[in-house]
This record gives sequence, C-alpha cells and structure tokens, in this order.
Amino acid sequence: ALALLGLEAPGADREAAEAEAALYFSGNRLLAGSEPAAHCYCGHQFGSFAGQLGDGAAMYLGEVLGPGGERWEIQLKGAGLTPFSRQADGRKVLRSSIREFLCSEAMFHLGIPTTRAGTCVTSDSKVVRDIFYNGNPKSERCTVVLRIASTFIRFGSFEIFKPADEYTGRKGPSVNRNDIRIQMLDYVISTFYPEIQEAYSDSSIQRNAAFFKEITKRTARLVAEWQCVGFCHGVLNTDNMSIVGLTIDYGPFGFMDRYDPEHICNGSDNTGRYAYNKQPEICKWNLGKLAEALVPELPLEISELILEEEYDAEFEKHYLQKMRKKLGLIQLELEEDSKLVSELLETMHLTGGDFTNIFYLLSSFSVDSDPSELEDFLEKLTSQCASVEELKVAFKPQMDPRQLSMMLMLAQSNPQLFALIGTKANINKELERIEQFSKLQQLTAADLLSRNNRHWKEWLEKYRVRLQKETESVSDADAWNAHRVKVMNSNNPKYILRNYIAQNAIEAAENGDFSEVRNVLKLLENPFEEAEGFSEVKEDAEEEGATATAAACAQETRSRLPYCSKPPLWASELCVT
Repeated sequence: ALALLGLEAPGADREAAEAEAALYFSGNRLLAGSEPAAHCYCGHQFGSFAGQLGDGAAMYLGEVLGPGGERWEIQLKGAGLTPFSRQADGRKVLRSSIREFLCSEAMFHLGIPTTRAGTCVTSDSKVVRDIFYNGNPKSERCTVVLRIASTFIRFGSFEIFKPADEYTGRKGPSVNRNDIRIQMLDYVISTFYPEIQEAYSDSSIQRNAAFFKEITKRTARLVAEWQCVGFCHGVLNTDNMSIVGLTIDYGPFGFMDRYDPEHICNGSDNTGRYAYNKQPEICKWNLGKLAEALVPELPLEISELILEEEYDAEFEKHYLQKMRKKLGLIQLELEEDSKLVSELLETMHLTGGDFTNIFYLLSSFSVDSDPSELEDFLEKLTSQCASVEELKVAFKPQMDPRQLSMMLMLAQSNPQLFALIGTKANINKELERIEQFSKLQQLTAADLLSRNNRHWKEWLEKYRVRLQKETESVSDADAWNAHRVKVMNSNNPKYILRNYIAQNAIEAAENGDFSEVRNVLKLLENPFEEAEGFSEVKEDAEEEGATATAAACAQETRSRLPYCSKPPLWASELCVT
C-alpha cells in the first residue's frame, strides 16, 4: 500500500528506515507540508440520527501525489484527541488496529473496493478498555494505523446540514449552510467523478442526479461483492458509508464461517440490524438518507426515483454475475441460474456448510465423475459441514428459561411494555434455537452425515445438469473445463481473514511476537493461491474435543490449524463488539 505514496521497501539499513517511518506514522513527527485536521460529520447510527460525530480518533494529515499522478488522502487512526473525540481519548489499541490493518489489505487483494492500510505502529503506552462492556477493563497497548484512500468523505459528511430530527431532536452543526453543501458537492464531483462534472457542466441538478446514480450503483456493486465472499461489515451506519463506494471503517467486522443468512458479526448489534442478509437493504436505506441530505441541490423526487430504479437492479445483476463466476458458469447466462444459487445457499444452510471452503471445493467437481469419484467428492464436501458438536454450540439457547418465560407472558399481557424491552423476532429466534438444540440431543454423527450426503447429492445433480448445458455449446470440453476451473479459482478465495486467524495473530502480537501478523498479511496478499512455505499442522483429535474455554486459555495450547481450515470449536466463543 505504501507504494501508492511513492515509498519503497527499505534497502540495506532496514532497521533505521523502519524507525524513521515509525516516527512519522505514529504522529510523533510531521511530514513536510502536512496540516493535520479532523473531519466533521454526522450519522444515523443503528437507524437513529445521532447528530454531530466526526473523526474522534482519526487525524487527516493531507494529500499525497502518488508516482502515477493519483491523489491519496492519508490519515492516522488512533493518534489521540481531536475536536470530535467526545468523552473518548482518541486512541486505538493493538487488537482493533491489527484487525483493521489486516482486513483493509485482505479486501484489496480479494478485489473489493476498500481503504488501504500502510503501517501499523504500536507502543508501550497503555490505555484502559472494557472490551465487552461487562465491567472487566484491561490495559492495552496504544496503536496507530496509517489509512490511505482517495477520500474519507462519507454519506454522513453531508448530514451536517440536517435540521432537527423528528425522532431524536438532534440536528447537524451546519443547518441552513447550503453554501457549504454546494462547495462540498462541487469538490466531490469534480475531484472523484470528473467525467460527470464534464458531461453536465451546464446543469447542476442533472450533474448531481448523475452523481447520485453513480454512487447508488457503486454501493450496490460493493455490497454484492461483500455478499459473495461472506463479509459482514458490522456497523453500517451512514457515517461508515464511503462517498466513492469503498469499504471503510473496519470495526467489529467478520467473515462468515458456517453459512447462516442471519449471521451477526457485531456482538453489540442486539437486534441484528446489520446481519449478513440485511446488508443490501441497509445500504439502500443509507442511500435514502444521503438523498435527503442533498436537498435542495438534488430534489428528493429525482433521487428517490433513481434509488428505486437503479439500486436493486444493479445489486442483483452484479451479484448474479459474480455467483456465475464462483460456480464456473462461463458460457451461458440462464434465468435458472438464480435458483441454482439460492438452492446452493439453502443446502449450505441446512448442512452448516463452510461458506468459503465449499465454494473453493466446487472447482474440483467433475461433470462426468463416476460413482466412486462422486463419493470421494461428497466426502470432501461433508467434511466442510458443521459437526454435531459445532451445531450444538451454534444453537445453544441464549436466554435463561425463566427470562424467556417472563418475556412470553409479557408479550401476551402487556404488548406495549414488551415492545420496549424485547422484539418478537428475537423471541422467535430463541424458541427456534431451543427446538433445534433439543433435536440435536438425539442426533448421531452417522445420522447427520447421511442427511448431509442426501442434501448435497440433490444439489450436485442440479449443478451437473447445469454444467452439461455449458458443455453442449463448446467444441473443446477440456479447454472449457480448464477455463472454468481457472475462473472459479480466481473468484473463490482459499484464504480469508477468519476471526480465529486474526485472534491468534493478535494474541501473539500482544505478547511481543509480530511474526504471525506478518505471516497472515503475506497469506492474504494471495488469497486465491495455495500458500507455500507456511508451517501448517493439523490440530490433533484430542484438542478438537476440548471445551472452548479450556482451548482458549493459552495461546501455547493451540496447535496450528491450516489457515484454510474451518474454525476450531474455541472460535465460537470469540466475540467482537
């Protein structure tokens, strides 16, 4: 990422070069020409307007002209107090900084638009953090990440003009300052959408409409890319949405392991507002808020029509195009493909399949495999499905039975009070968990395997029929298959930043060993290729059976799993807030 800024890898005296870089990229020494500033923005957080927010822990350093002539904004995240830190200290810690550092680069190498991370500098200074908001604070190392992007302007940047919100009463700090809104729109469009500025220089309304249409389509394509790699952002507030369609602000994100459409990666998202399957509609909702923030420079009747006409169509088109590549459907585009994808995801859901690994395996499925080859393939597929133990952890009831009983009684006797303290969806989900957990007590591993085999056989037969349609339109079946495998292997990653991989790297770093962070970074730079030179040892059977708590006690007790492995049992205990 540093090459974007014209910085090269240090030559002979690496240590001295790194020490100098650390001075600048920790904020202890200013780059020539830098004028540090913090950005003011507002935002809708979890659906409610929160008023003024702003860069509470990020410091804008300035713009760098890269060797290719591109302009890059650089900022330090975690460098200390800003005018927008509110009650916080403007610091970030090693744990969250490593996650942002690794995921920014992982997303870039997956081909997904994102801000970049250039450096991660840690120190002996400590701050106190209550990680799970449960009264157990601990001291953690202060850490600073250098973030790089064409711009860090967000949807929320335009919400500073918002008058008092009808629900929260909060308002933006720049109400009635339409002159600033015009200045910001001029800057954003002329700098980041120059072709639109050029095409509509005579009419600002037409220009602004074309800009809104473009950011609508970019956002739809971005979230389609997320869905196709199982990425959950975790905090899709309007202030975390980029005005140029990048993935921005890596907090409690997570890549989905076992496929669950309702997967929630953020431990503090109690209602599941930002669950995996809600991301497309939430991004559309956020675009609606951006549309409101552009009035009067873009009338709402124009932007709302654009949103309705463009967003869903663009999302569905891009999602299906990407899924066709993931399934190796490269010759024909058939209407039935959408159903085939839905049925694959349903099969994954029914069998607790690992989202990443099952897609990766599909490239080795042969359209003309004989029965014994099919059995071998099924064995590989079912090995990527959840075990009885893993399902028991996943469906373990989360409420105290007495609490659930009280909530059910309250729902009947006092619906208004119930609406204030609980949601019907949450109660239904808990009842579903109890039912599933109860069924799992009687389920044997053999029964589960037999059931999974049946589900996968059914879907593979449909997949085979669809692949045969591809072969009918080609003259050279071998060349077609080689191309199919190539396309699939460049769209289905072998390696993603799973939570347990990040956690292992974090724990090693917290103990002063940064080699694992470097290993993981190197791995994520080539997510589609088999890693070479990584010492990966299978976890032995005894540890697999260990309880999650015991396994999590000490880093040393964890034998190294292959980086492409579905998570060990202890990983289910990881919670990111």
